[in-house]
Amino acid sequence: MSPQSHEILDALMTAVVVLDDSLNIQYVNAAAESLLDHSARRLVNEPFASSYVSTTLAMEQLDDCLTDQQTVVNSEAEFVLHSGQKVTVEVSVQCIALTGAEQLQLLLELRQVDLQRQILRENSQRQQLFATQSLLRGMAHEIKNPLGGLRGAAQLLARQLTAPDLIEYTDLIIAQSDRLRSLIDRLLGPARLEQPQPVNLHELLERVAQTLSYEYDETLKLRRDYDPSLPMLRGISDSLEQVFLNIAQNAAQAMNGDGEIHLKTRVEHQLTLFGQRYRQCAVVTISDNGPGIPESLQAQIFYPMVSGRTGGTGLGLSLAHSLVHQHGGKIEFESNAGATRFQIYLPYRELEEHGDGTNR
Repeated sequence: MSPQSHEILDALMTAVVVLDDSLNIQYVNAAAESLLDHSARRLVNEPFASSYVSTTLAMEQLDDCLTDQQTVVNSEAEFVLHSGQKVTVEVSVQCIALTGAEQLQLLLELRQVDLQRQILRENSQRQQLFATQSLLRGMAHEIKNPLGGLRGAAQLLARQLTAPDLIEYTDLIIAQSDRLRSLIDRLLGPARLEQPQPVNLHELLERVAQTLSYEYDETLKLRRDYDPSLPMLRGISDSLEQVFLNIAQNAAQAMNGDGEIHLKTRVEHQLTLFGQRYRQCAVVTISDNGPGIPESLQAQIFYPMVSGRTGGTGLGLSLAHSLVHQHGGKIEFESNAGATRFQIYLPYRELEEHGDGTNR
């Protein structure tokens, strides 16, 4: 296949897989790599059945296509991937004879039927974020003004008081006013965004891992699964570190520091975020084996002040959600008892042109 043909197939949103007569993979395009969550290097020359855990697609259909040169059109099937993700696709299969090939081959086209649901979910997530930020900005203005007056009055009153027991009360008013102002500032997020710079995501994740190790000693187990070919990402280092730290700390706190957190990085190709197609996206996965997020909270998990933990402020995920959105990305999660997984998608809006820019 010519390089130009590869470029054309890699530009498709439809996943394309070519199998030989033994149902071994001979070719996958970029969309198929993304769908199956494996690189072409790991997939090519391996049995098609090894690229997933299970599927509702009948393998007999593929054998029949080869034997009788039949064509299957728009057969719906579900694949369970090695990552645990479930993907629903429409499968079209046809028998082809490629130039130079001795045997017939199968061309599979896999179209995600849940892509439209994903777009609707992303639009809902964006509207939720905008509504929350608008509400918070209004509340912050209404709270900060009288709060400043309250703090100032307490300071003036403290200068007039001489009794230590009375000064304790004004000190308490000032301290609680500062705490409330800090809470509001955290709800609003950073007032001014810095200029994006090349960021090594693995360095940020290692700093997060180090912070957790200091806090929980050996009771918390940390596993890493980093993609060494992950390119540098243009972003705001402190903001992205805060995102990863908030999610990982939430996981550690949910397990009381006694469990396992898995940090994983991958590159996905030809990914659509909020209706925009990107050639590459970094995907950071933070998963744990804790008790899971209560189902009653999952729909509101990114709202501020929503927390399933006693004493929790419910600000960590809300802030993480906002910071990721400022990078043009999104956060998705799946949670059940014993397994919670957050995936942070960060698009490469400007692919680095100076060297390979990988996260070594």
